[in-house]
Amino acid sequence: MKQLFISLFTTSLFFLCNIISVNAQATEDTIQYRERYGLRVGVDLSKPVRTFLEEDYRGLEILGDYRVYDNYYLAAELGNEQLPFDADNIKVTANGSYIKVGADYNAYDNWAGMENLIFVGARFGFSTFSQTLEEYQIYQVNQFFPPTTIEGPFETSGLTASWLELMVGLKVEVIHNLYLGANVQLKRMITQSSPPNYDNLVVPGFNRTYDESAFGVGFGYNISYLVPLYRKARN
Repeated sequence: MKQLFISLFTTSLFFLCNIISVNAQATEDTIQYRERYGLRVGVDLSKPVRTFLEEDYRGLEILGDYRVYDNYYLAAELGNEQLPFDADNIKVTANGSYIKVGADYNAYDNWAGMENLIFVGARFGFSTFSQTLEEYQIYQVNQFFPPTTIEGPFETSGLTASWLELMVGLKVEVIHNLYLGANVQLKRMITQSSPPNYDNLVVPGFNRTYDESAFGVGFGYNISYLVPLYRKARN
């Protein structure tokens, strides 16, 4: 009799486990939500703010991304900048347009119904611009006399530059389809053409350049709106 009870208990436990497994599978199959796929477009807020605060700076950047698969996005930025540089012995202004194209990967595991991003991305940047030498001072070994200042402007147009860029940032949905974001950028110059007799000191889209290094940095704050085009189910 005891063996019979053990056998019945074992059989019942086996069937119960199968029922729980089937129910769990059915529950998993029904816990689905439809994520939005579409085009997100916006502007970099840091550039209008800087335009308002700095007299000689002008800038505007339009940005966008398109979700192609799960956590992968195609991304691009298009902008125009007037960048001043004022040092003790030289004053220049760069003016031009740039484009950056690449992709982002969302490393954030959202809860069901959330579509925020903590992303890493890569970009290829290209800029066409002019450099205007506003004024400069002639270096003198003997500083007994005041330095000689040569005033311009002396403009060199048709300059180009290209670079690679690593970006880390986030985008948070604050209200339905509206996102606020921030990012930091590490850039590495690849090629650039320079004016005669001096190097580029600033490049639109790249920012400050340095003689001793090909690297540069940048940052941005943005607002964007998602235009949903379709939805895909996801467990």
